[in-house]
Amino acid sequence: MNATLLSASDEAEAVEQLHAMGCTDGLPVVVPTPERVARMVLASGQDGDMVLGSMGPAGGIATVQMVATAAVMAGCLTDHMPLVMAAVKAVIDERFDLTEMQATTHCTAPLIIVNGPVRENLQVAWGFGALGPGHRTNASVGRALRLAMLNIGGARPGESDMALLGHPGKFTYCLAEDEASSPFEPLHVSLGFEPDDSVVTVIGAEAPHSVLYSPVGDPARDAASLTHVLSIGLANLATNNAILTNGAAVVILNPEHAAVYRGANMDRAAVQQALHAACTTPNAAFSAHAGGFAARAEKGGDVSAFHDASDIIVLVAGGTGLYSMVMPTWCAGAHRNRAVSVKVEADLYCEVPWLA
Repeated sequence: MNATLLSASDEAEAVEQLHAMGCTDGLPVVVPTPERVARMVLASGQDGDMVLGSMGPAGGIATVQMVATAAVMAGCLTDHMPLVMAAVKAVIDERFDLTEMQATTHCTAPLIIVNGPVRENLQVAWGFGALGPGHRTNASVGRALRLAMLNIGGARPGESDMALLGHPGKFTYCLAEDEASSPFEPLHVSLGFEPDDSVVTVIGAEAPHSVLYSPVGDPARDAASLTHVLSIGLANLATNNAILTNGAAVVILNPEHAAVYRGANMDRAAVQQALHAACTTPNAAFSAHAGGFAARAEKGGDVSAFHDASDIIVLVAGGTGLYSMVMPTWCAGAHRNRAVSVKVEADLYCEVPWLA
């Protein structure tokens, strides 16, 4: 189960060869020489032939060595391997519906949310521009997962990855939660993990949709108004959440908007319940505008975008200001596009000396 060993006269030729073979994401990569991959495998503390699972749609076998190869190509440091491994384990979990998600025509990409001590240890950004350029760990870890999905899972645009347009998160899509600014307990604790655990949560999501809200200073009014505008972004009739229903979605509150809910004495569960109640479409509007899906509307009632309030993942990240973000999702597959959380097993990993 080893990767194929290629040869080239120099690194520039090697990069061009990888581009020509369709093994890159379109950007230059670090050449995965045997020495570099071996160091990444060593950092994992596990045997390179160890099988993590299969990645659809091609059904490629994800071994530690293959994942290490993707991590090298993405520009990861050896210290990043725990996060990369956890993200890969999350997407190969059957609940993630990776094969279906990779092959859908919808624009969805795996959003990686990082919680716990590993956020600071590996400098995973959660503040200003956390989903943008300039953050090495975020960029490299998210890109490593994409390269694994491409080269192990075989998802190539227009062949097996049938997204009609895609979105930039298909290059890399990773951030941490701002646990210090959050009025809620850390996301991973809400999901049943211990506070000292480091956890990666992955969900197939659209690109971020900006939601603008300026508080007026009335706690109850602000909380209700903010919930309303967030629900418009999450479940308007242009989203899969509104039309296909019963999937999951993500809400990323900036610290100022999170403080609105703090002022209204709302914890994460209360925010989720409020959003769940707000994310509905009147039967008449659904019937009039949902096209071929209109027959799914229940007569006389509202159509709820989510089966349960817990399907709305709420976290805090980004700079303070007017804008929060929502990420509608695909809402299809056997498990309806579930989020999957995996504990980062940092104790398994070995420190690798820096090469001179």
